[in-house]
Amino acid sequence: MSSRSTNPGGASRVRRRALLGTAVLVVLVALAGLAAYLTRDGRASSKTPAPQVSSASPSSPTASASASSRPHSSRGDLPVPPSTHDPIAFGKAAAAALWSYDTRAYSQRELLAALRGWLTSERKYADTASVDALVPSRVLWKQMAANGQFATAKVNEAHFPDSFTQALQADPGAITTAYVYAVTVSGKQSIAWKGSPHGGAENRVTTLAVQCRPSQPCALAGVLSAVAP
Repeated sequence: MSSRSTNPGGASRVRRRALLGTAVLVVLVALAGLAAYLTRDGRASSKTPAPQVSSASPSSPTASASASSRPHSSRGDLPVPPSTHDPIAFGKAAAAALWSYDTRAYSQRELLAALRGWLTSERKYADTASVDALVPSRVLWKQMAANGQFATAKVNEAHFPDSFTQALQADPGAITTAYVYAVTVSGKQSIAWKGSPHGGAENRVTTLAVQCRPSQPCALAGVLSAVAP
């Protein structure tokens, strides 16, 4: 999905991001680029390529595409997190939610609110900025809505990265501090718009930080800036 430029939110946001990064670092010691994730500031979000605004022209958006079970003609619903204690199942659902949007069915503000509802209630581990960065800005959303643009997602596979499993095997008790799991999800995102019901498609892959405490259903902690294979 597309990015949304964000402004650094002050000490509290930096603290939450650092704590999230620390929790993930415990089980992702071998993840290349994690240090950059821990130290990046809000300006990194603005470097993510913005979504193309579609038009009837064949040369318009290079789309991130998707194929969901819904036909392209249907209107999408706001994403609702599943109630599960399985980080892999939750990671798949979260990736599908992050790769999907429908400017015909709801506003940018409504999508932001819905995706924030996937985040853990433990604020020190919730990296809201990493989720917000995947939603188009209000200005871009308005342009996309004028063309009836929407994206759907199909998840192909999800797994714990090798670095995660190796670190967990080396220190099984490390996970019990925050119960934050790394989950790498791959799939396909599809995009379409008025006059082009089939749009385009491209493969997607992302690594999510998923919190699954034994006493409560899984929740999203954040989206890592680097993919862990």
